[in-house]
Amino acid sequence: MDNKTERVKGKAEELKGTLKEGVGDLIDNEHMQAEGHAEKVTGQARQDVAKAEERVKGVGEELVGKAKGVVGGLIGNEQMQAEGKGKELKGKGRQKANR
Repeated sequence: MDNKTERVKGKAEELKGTLKEGVGDLIDNEHMQAEGHAEKVTGQARQDVAKAEERVKGVGEELVGKAKGVVGGLIGNEQMQAEGKGKELKGKGRQKANR
């Protein structure tokens, strides 16, 4: 399953838990409140894991891009340098988008 799907499922679980917790509070049902809270926290954790995985991918892309740019500079290949810079920026963007 990809990380975008995991983030969506995590958000859905968080919202379901929030709703269940609220209903439990409204009807004064501590068990339902606790279940809702647990679901909410689980959903948040699922989202956090997916974001962390994306940040790791971004770091990898950034490092590969930097290396490719350096190699391109050493051998005088402007296209390779440009591709490296593009991959580096893509990696930085992925990291930033998943904070």
